[in-house]
Amino acid sequence: MADHHLKIETLAVHAGVEPDPLTGAVMTPIYQTSTYAQPSPGEHKGYEYSRTDNPTRTPLQKALAELEGAQHALVFSSGLSAIDAVLNTLQAGDHVVAGDDLYGGTYRLFTKVIARRGIEFSFVPAQDLESVRAAIRPNTRLVWLETPTNPMLSLVDIQAISEIAHSAGARVCVDNTFMSPVFQRPLELGADLVMHSMTKYLNGHSDVVMGCVMLNDSSWFAELKFLQNAVGAVPAPMDCFLVLRGLKTLAVRMQRHAENGARVAEWLAEHPWVERVIFPGLASHPQHELARRQMSGFGGMITFFLKGGLEESRRFLSAVQLFTLAESLGGVESLIEHPAIMTHASIPPAIRQEIGIHDNLIRISCGIEHIDDLLQDLKTAFAAVESVAVR
Repeated sequence: MADHHLKIETLAVHAGVEPDPLTGAVMTPIYQTSTYAQPSPGEHKGYEYSRTDNPTRTPLQKALAELEGAQHALVFSSGLSAIDAVLNTLQAGDHVVAGDDLYGGTYRLFTKVIARRGIEFSFVPAQDLESVRAAIRPNTRLVWLETPTNPMLSLVDIQAISEIAHSAGARVCVDNTFMSPVFQRPLELGADLVMHSMTKYLNGHSDVVMGCVMLNDSSWFAELKFLQNAVGAVPAPMDCFLVLRGLKTLAVRMQRHAENGARVAEWLAEHPWVERVIFPGLASHPQHELARRQMSGFGGMITFFLKGGLEESRRFLSAVQLFTLAESLGGVESLIEHPAIMTHASIPPAIRQEIGIHDNLIRISCGIEHIDDLLQDLKTAFAAVESVAVR
């Protein structure tokens, strides 16, 4: 199904999946097998061992490539193993420029694991093009971006940075987890590779941990495929089946996440107990114009600063009932968390302060519930903070 004229809503339902040739099953079967019979040595039907390839994994990779407008896709056992594979294509002595506001796990992987391999990192505020330009060295091979960033929801100009990186002979990788291909298409803006934590919006049901990369460069893909097989960070057939199922509702889910996100952000912006709301869809976001230019929707992620400090934040987060206090994001249920204590605890406190991850910062992943119920739950939580403040 390589017709690129299809709209994303249609692709989400049909991409990559054909009826099973053996039975006609409309849904891709779960090929729960580790190995495959060969009629004679070295002769097989395209599958010999499930670390290398699996017939449930193949359609998922085809679907992901079509959704992101890429030639190739590979799925991994986690988002971090996908990032690790990309960084494994570098050599000791190479240099990477990365945004300074990254998911905590990515920062930990770069600084505590990959740096041991003799790869150097410069972390810069990637929303500032001059900072990126100044950080590039003769040995820079890769620029690693998240946009919107996690958790500060700063935006990075993918097209401008791609031009800067390419003129220096470096590749650009974009973690597109927060937007999904429904709302943002980095490859069309000049990026060389797109990565997702599929645990989040792509699967959408908080029941699978998985990652993926999508790209057009066939030789780089071959290298990544070799590394995946050599290192072995592959997902199970059952998980691939679950994500194939999750992808079918991706477009409709993203629309609801975005609608709820906009309503909650607007409501929070008016609340007396909120210092500041960060949401790319609000006109108050400093890069709102870039958001409108580079994204076709604003997603369901919101960050806000509660008036007060750690004590007020704890009270607020303990009082929510419909919002689940949990790490991760992008599931159908609404989640809420405290980045400084939870998702970004692996980032040193001084750096957290520098990029704005303060003790009164709260991150919301808006689910697909009814907006009235979500707002009522937030009202209850604010009331719990107010009742103590009044005493």
